[in-house]
Amino acid sequence: MTTPDYDVAIIGYGPVGAALANLLGMSGLKVAILEREPSLYHMPRAVSLDGEGMRLFQTIGLAETLLPKLNTSRNIRHVNTEGKLLVLISRGGIGPDGWNHAYRFFQPELEGVLREGAARFSNVDVKLRSDVFALDEHDDHVQVRYEYLGKGELNALTASYVVGCDGARSTVRRFMAAALQDLRSHERWIVLDMILDSPPAGVPEAADGSGQIVDAIQYCDPARPTTFIPMPGKRHRWEFMMMPGDDPVKIVQPDSIYNLLKPWQIEPAKSQIERAVVYTFHSSLATKWRRGRLLLAGDSAHQMPPFLGQGMGSGLRDTINLAWKLRDVVQGRAPDTLLDSYETERMEHVRAYIQLAVELGGVIQATDPEKARKRDAELLVNPTMIKPLAPRLGPGLHGFAAAPAGTRAEQPKLANGERMDDRAGYRFAVLAAPDFAAALPPATRTTLNNLDAAVIAADGEASAYLASLNTRAVVVRPDRHILGVASTAGELDLILAKVPLLATSTAAPRPVANF
Repeated sequence: MTTPDYDVAIIGYGPVGAALANLLGMSGLKVAILEREPSLYHMPRAVSLDGEGMRLFQTIGLAETLLPKLNTSRNIRHVNTEGKLLVLISRGGIGPDGWNHAYRFFQPELEGVLREGAARFSNVDVKLRSDVFALDEHDDHVQVRYEYLGKGELNALTASYVVGCDGARSTVRRFMAAALQDLRSHERWIVLDMILDSPPAGVPEAADGSGQIVDAIQYCDPARPTTFIPMPGKRHRWEFMMMPGDDPVKIVQPDSIYNLLKPWQIEPAKSQIERAVVYTFHSSLATKWRRGRLLLAGDSAHQMPPFLGQGMGSGLRDTINLAWKLRDVVQGRAPDTLLDSYETERMEHVRAYIQLAVELGGVIQATDPEKARKRDAELLVNPTMIKPLAPRLGPGLHGFAAAPAGTRAEQPKLANGERMDDRAGYRFAVLAAPDFAAALPPATRTTLNNLDAAVIAADGEASAYLASLNTRAVVVRPDRHILGVASTAGELDLILAKVPLLATSTAAPRPVANF
């Protein structure tokens, strides 16, 4: 039997790989990160973070560090050529996760926070300029072969598990022989990031009461569908759909860019083109996310068009679902089969986001004038209002239980003002009525101890949350989804039994990260 060098090797150090490294690092696992590039990418790519994503940053102790670098979002407004509202995605205010529904960020800053977070853990080993070219699978480990590009050296390490966070052209996915299911949405757009001395003109509908531009706008113009997104500070993003006859080389040149920006009265002398590229928006889903000791997360497993702003967010959801399962398997608390639930739970969950993004893309990208006219006629009669999506997990640990099992748990505050997740930590939690918690029988408490579960007596907002579920106790998983609800100790025992545990575990107590 081989003793691997690492518990987990993460291939790719973008936001998804870095988030996974933080979760595994705080869990005490020995982690290697292999990244081809010498430093983080200095240009913006993803721009949106939702309340669920902020809840992950809270879990890893980085929310307060990230928060000053964000601005809050309110709505995404879909308007026709006359500026009339067709679709509204409402994302303003505090949501059930205890954070704003939506934020925007500058990706190099967000990645910097994650990388600084990973550096807190001596058990996380970052290997930059390391280009993985082979994965040799064995019964009890994977050998990862890579080239250190700084010196042209060929090296290798071993790990119990390998997670591919290496993007749409994933090397790990190729070694898994995992095909991509084409979800039939592939369009080329110009992605333009600008730094402006002052906010653009012509978007009064995007401003809040103070005049600050907070809404994103989707211009559903068949002549050229366009997206406008205000970003933190002086940054703003536009996305323009490529149209027949556009030259992909010429269209991103300054003269062409400022011609596209004429409706917003952008002056070259008072602005800076930070990035202008032609990018193809894809929608696809890997047919398998796990094969043995190889797993996928983020763009390696799924890609979606940006019309919901959920590409990176879906990758973050992957990490918080996967990390605790890897932790419990590696530390000997759970069987390897626990990892099978990662694919089944996450695949259908992310499919729901992709399908809605593709549907919205169909609204936005209508370029036939007659089809656009019919679209407008239908939507102007009854504009579509879309609230933040919160789909249920696919088949998994919750089994055949009805909702709320498999749905995302809310994060109420306790009477002392503490957020529920801060009390729970990255582990199972039972939020229960105080008398219910006090009367738990010894056998149930033994099971809870084996699960390393927190028992939280509900007070403050948490009491109202329990009442809204019409239950006496709710079991919340480490990834903040509901395993089940119970009104008796017997029902609670049946729910806890859904978590696979090894009959005998000699694992040491889980480490507790202090942030």
